[in-house]
Amino acid sequence: MTKAPNRLRRVRRDLPLIRLIPNLLTLAAICAGMTAIRFALKGDFPVAVGLIVFAAALDGVDGRIARLLKSESELGAELDSLADFLNFGVVPGLTLYLWVSSVDVGGIWIATLIYVICCVMRLARFNVGSRDPLKPASSRFFTGVPAPAGAILVLLPLYVDMLLHDFGPLPGPLVSAHMVLVGGLMISRLPTYSFKTVRVSAEKARFILVGCMIPVAGLLTYPWLTLIVMDVLYLFGIVAALRVARRDTTDKET
Repeated sequence: MTKAPNRLRRVRRDLPLIRLIPNLLTLAAICAGMTAIRFALKGDFPVAVGLIVFAAALDGVDGRIARLLKSESELGAELDSLADFLNFGVVPGLTLYLWVSSVDVGGIWIATLIYVICCVMRLARFNVGSRDPLKPASSRFFTGVPAPAGAILVLLPLYVDMLLHDFGPLPGPLVSAHMVLVGGLMISRLPTYSFKTVRVSAEKARFILVGCMIPVAGLLTYPWLTLIVMDVLYLFGIVAALRVARRDTTDKET
């Protein structure tokens, strides 16, 4: 009688704990987004906005830390995409809906649906493009407004209302139009700057670090005014990126 073949033993792989940090940051961002919904349901919109901004900050560092630690993985990429849809699509949309619907329903729910759909389409297009072997590995431009930037932009009416609360709430139709506009920017073909490829000289690094602390200090001291200024500067950045991209296209054609 022949014995049954031995089962293949599962190979044990030891993973350094430090390589889990990027995924932990992504999961922390998801927790921040879900908690933002909780505070929005309670009507505490300043805390909800703060948690969305915090989630955007975590999203800005988790991928860079993953590349630094050489711990990039397909699981991490999927987690990041799902977190972006929640934190920068669903959460800002619901936050604005809950904020506006308390005073003026209007067409805010339709605008919320449009914004969330645009966000998921933007993320789907990015995921497909990142797997395209013909696409350059690094580019200084994104196609359309990225999801984190879209979330910060779409909340602009809330920033204005918090800064100028003595003037009363903004009309619902105006907020709805703004949501649809930002959603359109996300799925557009407009070039927007990607800071992943930005390089600075080592001699100027200390000045860059000090300069980056200015918006952080502004967010802690004058959050609503700082967020409005950041949105305005980003919109100017879109115009500048469009001009640079057109100039580059013209130079290549000639």
